[in-house]
Amino acid sequence: MKSFVTVLGNDKVGIIHEVTSVLSKNNVNILDINQTLLEGYFTMVMLVDLSKMEIDFTELKDKLEDKAKEIEVSIKLQRADIFNSMYKI
Repeated sequence: MKSFVTVLGNDKVGIIHEVTSVLSKNNVNILDINQTLLEGYFTMVMLVDLSKMEIDFTELKDKLEDKAKEIEVSIKLQRADIFNSMYKI
């Protein structure tokens, strides 16, 4: 199962490390990643593969939300199939 992880917040050292550490600890593979800075705001979108994950989707989502609070950014996890169906014409 593929999903999107989006991260938004004020730029600071360690955002990528903190977010990818949560994914790595839960056996989530990053398939593609794009990050940029927009006038001091950090933005990142990752396409991830959850097929080898050993926890359920909701638990990963909760772990990412906890990490978001800890590092003061917004982190959202969304299933790719739902994302794709929302934007089909």
